[in-house]
Amino acid sequence: MFTGIVEELGHVVATEDLPDAARIRIAGPIVTSDAKHGDSIAVNGVCLTVVEVENDTFTADVMRETLVRSSLAKVAQGDRVNLERAAAVGQRLGGHIVQGHVDGTGTILAREKAEHWEIVHIGLPPQLARYVVEKGSITVDGVSLTVVTVSEDQFTVSLIPTTLELTTLGHRLPGDLVNLEVDVLAKYVERLAIPHLRAIAGEEAQ
Repeated sequence: MFTGIVEELGHVVATEDLPDAARIRIAGPIVTSDAKHGDSIAVNGVCLTVVEVENDTFTADVMRETLVRSSLAKVAQGDRVNLERAAAVGQRLGGHIVQGHVDGTGTILAREKAEHWEIVHIGLPPQLARYVVEKGSITVDGVSLTVVTVSEDQFTVSLIPTTLELTTLGHRLPGDLVNLEVDVLAKYVERLAIPHLRAIAGEEAQ
């Protein structure tokens, strides 16, 4: 589990194509300071398992399912990536519950700069729209954010200077893909509610 509070901005050292998969090596001195084989590190919001640690870099394998659902299929040497180690038991939960299981990708549509913050418009895939609500939580490239406004096909978030400076969201341009993970609680509520709603609908139809 993660919290969506990015620990550092790392960069891709190398990528390797594998049959139905890929292997990436990423530099990040903070997240590798105590990393070992088998640990989980979120890369742009995607939970990856550490295969090897060498100096201040780590290697991870990216399976086909992850390549299909996330923007990691397009990362290249030199790209900056958001990094976060798995949450430790007993630490403060600064963001919200993040699984590192990306639900899909969105596209940066526009950016509105203000004096002390920036509003970013992000395209919202139809299959995820029902899980996104105003003032709710969403993870964008691994960053825990609060939804400002939402419509059927897009939502907005407000980025403070720290987020702009210390994460990839400060560098994303219109047209860029970002990884999206909706609030897992919304998905569980839907799963539990559907049978009851169907039962009610059946009773009303009788």
